[in-house]
Amino acid sequence: MAVEITDANFEEVVMKSDKPVVVDFWAEWCGPCRMVGPIIDEMNDEYDGKAIIGKVDVDANPGVSAKFGVRNIPTILFVKDGEVADKSVGAVPKAQLASKLDALL
Repeated sequence: MAVEITDANFEEVVMKSDKPVVVDFWAEWCGPCRMVGPIIDEMNDEYDGKAIIGKVDVDANPGVSAKFGVRNIPTILFVKDGEVADKSVGAVPKAQLASKLDALL
């Protein structure tokens, strides 16, 4: 299961991480988010120890969503060394997400 990222722990979990971080911005009511969710959970298992894979519920955490200008979901940010290194918007295949993350490892 992916790490739950909130407004309260975002700085610690994402910005101060010594590993690349994949942040999935999603909502319960979002159909495409439900398609991406299982992919994010699979990636969490596959990249265990190499990267942090997390999810931000945009309804419960409007602060961090606004900070990064997330207007469409799912939006997936790829963060390395406290900087957004890449981004993906919409439901995309796992291979596309994995290649973006692999480029940061």
